[in-house]
Amino acid sequence: MEITPEIKDRLLRLQEKYAAMGQDLNAYLDGLLYADYLTYWDYIHLDTLLSLQHPKTSYPDEEIFIMYHQITELYFKLTLHECKQIAGNTSLTADIFATKLKRINAYFTALVSSFDIMVDGMDKEQFLKFRMSLLPASGFQSGQYRMIEIYATDFTQLVSLAKREELKHATIKEKFEHIYWKSGASELSTGKQTLTLQQFIAKYAAQFLQLAEDNVHTNFSSLYQALRQRGENMEAVEEELRKLDLFVNVEWPLSHYKSAVRYLERDPVDIAATGGTNWQKYLPPRFQKRIFFPYLWTEEQVDQWGRSWVMNVLKSYRV
Repeated sequence: MEITPEIKDRLLRLQEKYAAMGQDLNAYLDGLLYADYLTYWDYIHLDTLLSLQHPKTSYPDEEIFIMYHQITELYFKLTLHECKQIAGNTSLTADIFATKLKRINAYFTALVSSFDIMVDGMDKEQFLKFRMSLLPASGFQSGQYRMIEIYATDFTQLVSLAKREELKHATIKEKFEHIYWKSGASELSTGKQTLTLQQFIAKYAAQFLQLAEDNVHTNFSSLYQALRQRGENMEAVEEELRKLDLFVNVEWPLSHYKSAVRYLERDPVDIAATGGTNWQKYLPPRFQKRIFFPYLWTEEQVDQWGRSWVMNVLKSYRV
């Protein structure tokens, strides 16, 4: 084969690159010569990925439950990938912000729309049996989801509704003591923290607090205000922020609420969730009134937050 000028140019540039690092180009060329061709299954570690499902029971549909939650966590990781790029961009513009938010909303579109696959794809009787082997584990313990919340908004908006105004000017640590999800994992009868919550706090509290401190000025809400004050056109950003608000604070918890209504609602006493979470009060958006960007919504929209979605679900799933 002819050594074209283009090939010579690339070899020269490679030699300059490795020389600058004190490396020998010939050694790297030998590495290319002896290396095997890359395969799809090796590149994405497919065999490892497909070996990560380890059911605790013999019920076949437990594997569906495991795989769906693994897929969910991968989408959360994709979302956090974008969150980090937004928060860490020292030259952020409205256009870049909107582009990254569109990606995040695309991930949540897939998450919300796919939840019905799990809900409708599992046998109810199998689920009610194999779920007992999962105690005290719960989807409540998704640390990545909580990180997404922290990246999205001022930490005050994550404080439980009853304490939100009172703690508006408190420290991050003081606010964390009253973060909304703690009340969602209290024992129904005593109000004490469940083992699920205790485990979760022990593993993630320090990480959450550090992330919140690091993003006081680089969470999405703060960045929006800064770009707006700079005079940038924020119309596209506002549209994407509203979508994100609905996805995370209405559609996603509502997807879980739909699942709970289908699998756990039973008159006269509802079945408790695996982690002992008070799903009847914790999941419906209208009870928490958790809104990342309240200044982007009208008073009526805030007042009616999530109510119509919940009523529609109840009509669809009650039998």
